[in-house]
Amino acid sequence: MDDESRLDRWERRSDLPLGIASLVFLGAYAVHVLAPGLPRAVHLVFLSLTYGSWGLFAVDYGVRWWISGTGPRFVRRQWLDTLVVLLPLLRPVQIVRTYEAMQRRHGRPRLALQARVMFYASLSIALLGFAGALAVYQVERGAPNATIRTFGDSVWWTCSTLSTVGYGDVTPVTTLGRTVAVGLMACGIALLGAVTGSFSSMLLQRFALEGEEDLAAGRTPERPPRE
Repeated sequence: MDDESRLDRWERRSDLPLGIASLVFLGAYAVHVLAPGLPRAVHLVFLSLTYGSWGLFAVDYGVRWWISGTGPRFVRRQWLDTLVVLLPLLRPVQIVRTYEAMQRRHGRPRLALQARVMFYASLSIALLGFAGALAVYQVERGAPNATIRTFGDSVWWTCSTLSTVGYGDVTPVTTLGRTVAVGLMACGIALLGAVTGSFSSMLLQRFALEGEEDLAAGRTPERPPRE
Protein backbone atom coordinates (compact mmCIF):
# COMPACT_ATOMS: atom_id res chain seq x y z
CA MET A 1 0.00 0.00 0.00
CA ASP A 2 1.51 3.37 -1.02
CA ASP A 3 1.90 6.37 1.25
CA GLU A 4 -0.95 8.26 -0.43
CA SER A 5 -3.44 5.48 0.37
CA ARG A 6 -2.22 5.25 3.95
CA LEU A 7 -2.57 9.01 4.34
CA ASP A 8 -6.11 8.93 2.95
CA ARG A 9 -7.07 6.15 5.34
CA TRP A 10 -5.63 8.04 8.30
CA GLU A 11 -7.46 11.23 7.36
CA ARG A 12 -10.76 9.38 6.95
CA ARG A 13 -10.38 7.80 10.36
CA SER A 14 -9.21 10.94 12.15
CA ASP A 15 -11.57 13.53 10.62
CA LEU A 16 -14.45 13.01 13.06
CA PRO A 17 -12.35 12.64 16.27
CA LEU A 18 -10.37 15.75 15.38
CA GLY A 19 -13.57 17.65 14.60
CA ILE A 20 -14.90 16.76 18.06
CA ALA A 21 -11.55 17.70 19.60
CA SER A 22 -11.76 21.08 17.86
CA LEU A 23 -15.15 21.76 19.45
CA VAL A 24 -13.85 20.59 22.84
CA PHE A 25 -10.84 22.88 22.47
CA LEU A 26 -12.96 25.92 21.65
CA GLY A 27 -15.56 25.18 24.33
CA ALA A 28 -13.02 24.56 27.09
CA TYR A 29 -11.06 27.67 26.17
CA ALA A 30 -14.26 29.75 26.13
CA VAL A 31 -15.25 28.59 29.63
CA HIS A 32 -11.75 29.28 30.93
CA VAL A 33 -11.80 32.84 29.56
CA LEU A 34 -15.43 33.81 30.16
CA ALA A 35 -15.88 32.31 33.64
CA PRO A 36 -12.89 33.46 35.68
CA GLY A 37 -14.83 33.07 38.94
CA LEU A 38 -14.97 29.28 38.77
CA PRO A 39 -12.95 27.27 41.32
CA ARG A 40 -9.30 26.71 40.46
CA ALA A 41 -9.82 22.96 40.13
CA VAL A 42 -12.51 23.51 37.50
CA HIS A 43 -10.21 25.82 35.56
CA LEU A 44 -7.50 23.16 35.65
CA VAL A 45 -9.95 20.66 34.16
CA PHE A 46 -10.81 22.99 31.28
CA LEU A 47 -7.16 23.87 30.74
CA SER A 48 -6.38 20.14 30.61
CA LEU A 49 -9.06 19.68 27.96
CA THR A 50 -7.67 22.62 26.00
CA TYR A 51 -4.08 21.42 26.04
CA GLY A 52 -5.12 17.80 25.57
CA SER A 53 -6.97 18.73 22.39
CA TRP A 54 -3.97 20.72 21.24
CA GLY A 55 -1.85 17.63 21.85
CA LEU A 56 -4.16 15.58 19.60
CA PHE A 57 -3.71 18.15 16.83
CA ALA A 58 0.07 17.86 17.18
CA VAL A 59 -0.07 14.04 17.13
CA ASP A 60 -2.23 14.08 14.00
CA TYR A 61 0.21 16.48 12.33
CA GLY A 62 3.16 14.26 13.26
CA VAL A 63 1.48 11.09 12.02
CA ARG A 64 0.55 12.64 8.68
CA TRP A 65 4.09 13.99 8.31
CA TRP A 66 5.51 10.52 8.96
CA ILE A 67 3.08 8.78 6.60
CA SER A 68 3.67 11.29 3.80
CA GLY A 69 7.37 10.43 3.64
CA THR A 70 8.14 13.87 2.17
CA GLY A 71 10.40 15.08 4.97
CA PRO A 72 10.69 18.85 5.47
CA ARG A 73 8.68 19.47 2.30
CA PHE A 74 5.58 18.43 4.25
CA VAL A 75 5.78 21.65 6.29
CA ARG A 76 5.72 23.77 3.14
CA ARG A 77 3.08 21.73 1.33
CA GLN A 78 0.78 21.60 4.37
CA TRP A 79 1.41 25.17 5.48
CA LEU A 80 -2.13 25.67 6.76
CA ASP A 81 -1.94 22.59 9.00
CA THR A 82 1.45 23.79 10.24
CA LEU A 83 -0.02 27.18 11.09
CA VAL A 84 -2.96 25.56 12.90
CA VAL A 85 -0.62 23.50 15.11
CA LEU A 86 1.33 26.64 15.99
CA LEU A 87 -1.83 28.73 16.46
CA PRO A 88 -4.46 26.29 17.78
CA LEU A 89 -7.18 28.96 17.93
CA LEU A 90 -7.40 28.50 14.16
CA ARG A 91 -8.21 24.81 14.59
CA PRO A 92 -12.01 25.23 15.01
CA VAL A 93 -12.09 26.65 11.48
CA GLN A 94 -11.07 23.19 10.25
CA ILE A 95 -14.40 21.87 11.53
CA VAL A 96 -15.60 23.08 8.14
CA ARG A 97 -13.19 20.67 6.43
CA THR A 98 -14.39 17.84 8.63
CA TYR A 99 -18.01 18.57 7.74
CA GLU A 100 -17.19 18.71 4.03
CA ALA A 101 -15.32 15.38 4.19
CA MET A 102 -18.24 13.70 5.95
CA GLN A 103 -20.68 15.08 3.38
CA ARG A 104 -18.62 13.64 0.54
CA ARG A 105 -18.49 10.22 2.18
CA HIS A 106 -22.27 10.06 2.25
CA GLY A 107 -22.63 10.99 -1.39
CA ARG A 108 -22.68 14.13 -3.46
CA PRO A 109 -23.04 17.37 -1.46
CA ARG A 110 -26.59 18.74 -1.46
CA LEU A 111 -25.63 22.36 -2.13
CA ALA A 112 -24.13 23.82 -5.28
CA LEU A 113 -20.46 24.79 -5.25
CA GLN A 114 -21.08 28.51 -4.78
CA ALA A 115 -23.60 27.91 -2.01
CA ARG A 116 -21.16 25.60 -0.23
CA VAL A 117 -18.39 28.18 -0.47
CA MET A 118 -20.63 30.86 1.01
CA PHE A 119 -21.85 28.55 3.78
CA TYR A 120 -18.37 27.31 4.70
CA ALA A 121 -16.82 30.77 4.52
CA SER A 122 -19.59 32.22 6.72
CA LEU A 123 -19.17 29.41 9.24
CA SER A 124 -15.41 29.92 9.20
CA ILE A 125 -15.87 33.65 9.84
CA ALA A 126 -18.16 32.93 12.80
CA LEU A 127 -15.77 30.38 14.36
CA LEU A 128 -12.69 32.48 13.69
CA GLY A 129 -14.38 35.60 15.02
CA PHE A 130 -15.47 33.87 18.24
CA ALA A 131 -11.99 32.43 18.82
CA GLY A 132 -10.37 35.78 18.05
CA ALA A 133 -12.75 37.63 20.37
CA LEU A 134 -11.88 35.21 23.19
CA ALA A 135 -8.14 35.63 22.64
CA VAL A 136 -8.28 39.43 22.50
CA TYR A 137 -10.55 39.65 25.53
CA GLN A 138 -8.20 37.43 27.54
CA VAL A 139 -5.10 39.54 26.88
CA GLU A 140 -6.76 42.98 26.85
CA ARG A 141 -9.14 42.99 29.82
CA GLY A 142 -6.43 43.56 32.41
CA ALA A 143 -4.03 45.68 30.36
CA PRO A 144 -3.33 49.30 31.35
CA ASN A 145 -5.32 51.86 29.34
CA ALA A 146 -7.24 49.06 27.61
CA THR A 147 -10.48 49.98 25.83
CA ILE A 148 -11.63 46.35 25.50
CA ARG A 149 -12.87 45.66 29.01
CA THR A 150 -15.78 43.27 28.42
CA PHE A 151 -16.41 40.34 26.11
CA GLY A 152 -19.08 42.43 24.41
CA ASP A 153 -16.43 45.04 23.58
CA SER A 154 -14.26 42.29 22.16
CA VAL A 155 -17.07 40.88 20.01
CA TRP A 156 -17.90 44.37 18.69
CA TRP A 157 -14.23 45.00 17.86
CA THR A 158 -13.95 41.58 16.17
CA CYS A 159 -17.00 42.22 13.98
CA SER A 160 -15.72 45.61 12.85
CA THR A 161 -12.26 44.14 12.20
CA LEU A 162 -13.43 41.11 10.22
CA SER A 163 -15.69 43.32 8.12
CA THR A 164 -12.70 45.65 7.52
CA VAL A 165 -14.75 48.61 8.79
CA GLY A 166 -12.62 49.41 11.83
CA TYR A 167 -14.50 52.15 13.68
CA GLY A 168 -11.61 52.69 16.08
CA ASP A 169 -13.76 53.23 19.17
CA VAL A 170 -12.17 50.18 20.82
CA THR A 171 -8.73 48.91 19.86
CA PRO A 172 -6.22 46.45 21.33
CA VAL A 173 -3.27 48.00 23.14
CA THR A 174 -1.15 44.90 23.82
CA THR A 175 1.32 43.38 21.38
CA LEU A 176 -0.47 40.02 21.38
CA GLY A 177 -3.85 41.68 20.89
CA ARG A 178 -2.58 43.62 17.90
CA THR A 179 -1.02 40.45 16.47
CA VAL A 180 -4.42 38.75 16.66
CA ALA A 181 -5.91 41.84 14.99
CA VAL A 182 -3.56 41.52 12.01
CA GLY A 183 -4.50 37.87 11.60
CA LEU A 184 -8.21 38.65 11.76
CA MET A 185 -7.86 41.40 9.18
CA ALA A 186 -6.11 39.07 6.73
CA CYS A 187 -8.60 36.25 7.28
CA GLY A 188 -11.56 38.62 7.12
CA ILE A 189 -10.52 39.99 3.74
CA ALA A 190 -9.96 36.48 2.34
CA LEU A 191 -13.18 34.94 3.68
CA LEU A 192 -15.43 37.89 2.85
CA GLY A 193 -13.91 37.96 -0.62
CA ALA A 194 -14.81 34.29 -1.02
CA VAL A 195 -18.41 34.97 0.04
CA THR A 196 -18.95 37.98 -2.23
CA GLY A 197 -17.19 36.31 -5.17
CA SER A 198 -19.26 33.14 -4.84
CA PHE A 199 -22.48 35.12 -4.50
CA SER A 200 -21.68 37.11 -7.64
CA SER A 201 -20.82 33.93 -9.52
CA MET A 202 -24.08 32.31 -8.43
CA LEU A 203 -26.08 35.32 -9.65
CA LEU A 204 -24.30 35.33 -13.00
CA GLN A 205 -24.98 31.61 -13.46
CA ARG A 206 -28.62 32.11 -12.56
CA PHE A 207 -29.04 34.95 -15.10
CA ALA A 208 -27.20 32.94 -17.75
CA LEU A 209 -29.48 29.96 -17.12
CA GLU A 210 -32.58 32.13 -17.42
CA GLY A 211 -31.27 33.51 -20.72
CA GLU A 212 -30.71 29.98 -22.07
CA GLU A 213 -34.22 28.97 -21.02
CA ASP A 214 -35.66 32.01 -22.83
CA LEU A 215 -33.79 31.12 -26.01
CA ALA A 216 -34.89 27.49 -25.80
CA ALA A 217 -38.51 28.63 -25.48
CA GLY A 218 -38.19 30.89 -28.52
CA ARG A 219 -38.34 34.11 -26.50
CA THR A 220 -35.95 36.96 -27.09
CA PRO A 221 -34.67 39.06 -24.24
CA GLU A 222 -36.51 42.32 -23.74
CA ARG A 223 -34.68 45.33 -25.05
CA PRO A 224 -35.01 48.82 -23.62
CA PRO A 225 -36.99 51.21 -25.85
CA ARG A 226 -34.99 53.56 -28.04
CA GLU A 227 -35.20 57.23 -27.26
